Amino acid sequence: MGRLLRVRRLTAEDWPLLKKVRLEMLADTPMAYVESLESARRQTDTQWQERAAAMAGDSSVTLVADTGSDGGPLSGLMRVVVKDPQQPDRPLQAVLISVYVAPQHRGLGLADELLDQACAAAREELDAAILELGVHQDNARALAFYARHGFTPTGASKPYPQDTSKRELIMERQLR
Repeated sequence: MGRLLRVRRLTAEDWPLLKKVRLEMLADTPMAYVESLESARRQTDTQWQERAAAMAGDSSVTLVADTGSDGGPLSGLMRVVVKDPQQPDRPLQAVLISVYVAPQHRGLGLADELLDQACAAAREELDAAILELGVHQDNARALAFYARHGFTPTGASKPYPQDTSKRELIMERQLR
């Protein structure tokens, strides 16, 4: 990476940083997330504290990138959650959600590093055999990025939440 950044786990105490980066995410790429910026702005500090605690819980791994200084801004975020409900005839699956890299850190390899660590955490900490994600049908850059990292299209899709005339293509990567 061009700049020295560390990747670490989000903690419940990081709620002010989570709030700041989430609002930045929603302002920067509003069509990438189901939540609206207006809805996020209405959240109370208590709700942000609860959100950070949940994101640091047992059934998910939330990775953040920062400069290594306490209280410094977050430059990236990637979250993996155990897929629910599980199908007993399929291996345990996790879903990659909340992918974000701040504009000033794009193109420096941070997304690659976050994704590599998210895959490792899904496999080692969540015991997932498959990591799944959804990509907007028109986002060729994201589709190519995930393909370079071993994700393949499943053939499945679902309506894109913000515009149901579009599709979200489902991709997955075998972790074992």
